[in-house]
Amino acid sequence: MTILILERVPTALRGYLTGWLLEPRAGVFVGNVSALVRDELWKLVCKHANGGACLMIHPARNEQGFAVRVWGSPKRVPVDMEGITLIKVFKNSDTKE
Repeated sequence: MTILILERVPTALRGYLTGWLLEPRAGVFVGNVSALVRDELWKLVCKHANGGACLMIHPARNEQGFAVRVWGSPKRVPVDMEGITLIKVFKNSDTKE
């Protein structure tokens, strides 16, 4: 299962992704695609994000069973804490490190 979360991206990009993944909520895509398709979709999303932000969660062989990829400046970012990925949420007054 692959999850892709997009923020502030062009509508056309979201429309294209619906050909490969389901969009149960605006900007949130889920699906079961091969690793090759997943990687190609990620390249496409990063190329056409136009200043937006993208976060992808996909299966991986690690302790948690998944990996997180980020492109741009999303409101929530993954942080590695001793090998475990956690999500840091920035408040309006916080600055990204």
